[in-house]
This record gives sequence, C-alpha cells and structure tokens, in this order.
Amino acid sequence: MSDFDIIIVGGGMVGQAFALSMAKQDLTIAIIEPNNPNPDIQKNFHTRVSAITPTSEVFLRHIGVWDLIQRKHIFTDTKVWDENSHGSLDFSTADDDSEYLGHIVENDCIQSAMHSALSSTKVVFINAKLDSINKTAQGYQLHLDNEQPLQCTLLIGADGARSRVRNLADIKFTETNYQQQAIVCNIHSEKGFNKTTWQRFLSNSIIALLPLSENEASIVWSAKNPLADELLALPPIAFAERLSASVEYRFGHFKILSDIAAFPLIERSAKDYVKENLALIGDAAHNIHPLAGQGVNLGFSDVNELSKQLNSSNQSLGDYNTLRSYARSRRLDNELMAKTMTGLNWIYKENSEPMRWLRGFGMNLINENPTLKSFLQKHATGR
Repeated sequence: MSDFDIIIVGGGMVGQAFALSMAKQDLTIAIIEPNNPNPDIQKNFHTRVSAITPTSEVFLRHIGVWDLIQRKHIFTDTKVWDENSHGSLDFSTADDDSEYLGHIVENDCIQSAMHSALSSTKVVFINAKLDSINKTAQGYQLHLDNEQPLQCTLLIGADGARSRVRNLADIKFTETNYQQQAIVCNIHSEKGFNKTTWQRFLSNSIIALLPLSENEASIVWSAKNPLADELLALPPIAFAERLSASVEYRFGHFKILSDIAAFPLIERSAKDYVKENLALIGDAAHNIHPLAGQGVNLGFSDVNELSKQLNSSNQSLGDYNTLRSYARSRRLDNELMAKTMTGLNWIYKENSEPMRWLRGFGMNLINENPTLKSFLQKHATGR
C-alpha cells in the first residue's frame, strides 16, 4: 500500500494550486485525477475562462504560476447596464487609483501553468477514479478503480461541485437549483471591448462579455431553461445575431468562433468543510452562480488559507482544530458571495414596475457615490 502525507482528489486548478502551496514542505503528496491534468493549449481561445482578481494574482505569483500562464488579458473597467431601467454601473481603475481590475484568463492556461510548476516538485499524479474511502486512526485509506490501495494522513477534496470525496465522507450540502443554464462560447466583435468586461441585464437573462483580446471575448449567457433551450437550438449565425441585438449592437455584429455549450446553474454549499483528517476546497465546498466570475478566486482563497493554517500549526497534519480554523475563516466570505449572487439573480429577474424603478435607482445611486463604489470595487477585486 502506498502511503502519502497528503492525497488530493481532483487535479484541476484548485487541486493543483493546493499541491503547489504545500510542495515546499517535507511532505509526500499525490493528486488523483482521472482526466488529463495538463491540457494542451490550442491556438484558439478556450471557452471556459475566469476573471482573476489582483488578490488571486498575488497568490498565483507566490506559488510560482503567474509568469508561466501563456495568455492573460487585462481589464481596467467593468460596465453594467440594465434593459428594464435607466440604471447603469461603471467600475474603473480611476475610482481607486489602481492599475487594473483583473485579468481574463482561460482555465486551461492556468491549469497547464500549474502542471508545469509541479513538474519540478515531488508531487505524484495518479490517473484513476476514487472508488471508496475508509477512516483509520492515522487518516484515510483510499481504494481506486485501478485497484491501487493508498493511505494518507490528510485527504483533500478538490473534485468539484459533485464531489466524490464529499459524498463518500457523508458531508451534507444545501442546493439551490436556479432552473437556468449558462451558455458559453467565444465571439469576435466588429468593435473593440476597450479592456472592459461588460454585463447586460435583460428581462429573462444576463449576458457577460469577458474579453480575451481587443476583439475576441468569451460570453456567458445565463438564461432560464426554456430560453436557454431556445437559444441552443439556434444555428450559430442566428445565435450571433440574437446576442448582438441583446447588447444593443454596442459592439457591432458578433461572429461565433467556437462551439456553443451550456451547463446547469446550481449553487451548492457543504454543511461542513472539514472532518478530522479531511478538508474540502473550491467547488467541492461551495459553488456559486457565475454572475461575477468569482468561483475560482474563492477556491484560491480556500487554498491560501488552508495552506497557511497547516504550515503554521504545530499539530499533526490532519488535526481537526487546525482544519476547523480554516473552515471558520473561509465560510463567511464564501457564503456572503453565494448569497450575494443569489440575491442579484433574484433582483434582476423580477421585472415589476416598482422593482425596475428601485433597481435603476440603486445602480445609479451606487454609481454616483464614489465611497460606496470604491468599497464594492475593492471587495470584488479582493483588495
């Protein structure tokens, strides 16, 4: 039986980030991942992207990843406008004298950079699926589908929203099904995006435009299931025209550059982030509505906090009190972001006349109040 100090189930961005954050310690670490943990970087942009905050950038620099990321596009402004009111909201570096608000980065580029950084460590990748876990006095025994038995002192669940580790550990979770889908694809625009992320709130959906270059962007169109099904049934040219019209042709006409895909929008929150010798991080602990593109930033904050708690503790690696300190530190921030996204989703899908007026009034009030806008901007960027 192979014995490790730490076994991480899930070799995506968050799982590999945790391995890197602990790799300088004198520990044996394994990552269990059934898929390719080192995606090939194609010439064309990938459709799954993240809005990386300055705080996450600092973390990625700390673990030696940032400079290895092949492509990243800076944005200095965020503009939001509402179809059903006169409300608009503009965030800019000019509001807080910062250099930029963040970067739009393809998830594959981040993961590939992490894998490259891990190649110079002793971290072991195991290509397999997790079958079962058993608690022992020292930690956990794991059984994989390749029949390779493993054991560890600390088991980390970094295996996403439908976490196998969470389920096998019998950790309960709450779930909110928004009855929506997020439609994603990449587009080319006639007019430039001006280093700005854009969000358009419609009566029945929300469109986010996340620029990957001056004239290319990844879009996330969050729509109720019937509308999403209707949109997904359109041929690419018709979909592009519908999208162009929905943002008032502000960028001219769009051209679709990739396949059009979709995934259901479901918010989940684990009742417990930790047990003795076990911790959940990233989407395994919490996943939120993609309205603000904050999901992976919350995951990186989990990694940063957990690694700090472990590295500063004089207790054994799987000590429950140490793990609880991580959970207490992270839960409030994660739940606040989740509830904020749920609340915004509700506010913008309600289209009664009083609600439209209140929504527009609120957006304009924030936009005209430098102190309040600066506070919200700093929270969103993690500063």
